[in-house]
Amino acid sequence: RRRNSDAGSYTIGFDVVAEEYINLLEKGIIDPAKVTRSAVENAVSIAGMILTTEALVTDIPEDKPAPPAQPQY
Repeated sequence: RRRNSDAGSYTIGFDVVAEEYINLLEKGIIDPAKVTRSAVENAVSIAGMILTTEALVTDIPEDKPAPPAQPQY
């Protein structure tokens, strides 16, 4: 954040892979942090709802006749 304010531009960011500061717009990195944060929060919310739900919708098993009894030897 300090480097961005010193440079006067918020398009500068740190590329972890290359380990250098780059212009994010020139590299095509335009994903706002708020969008990413919202996606993660929604995914966690759905996962939590599934974990705390006492029942889920599943297929009803078909009734199959019991197999015949085996002869006793």
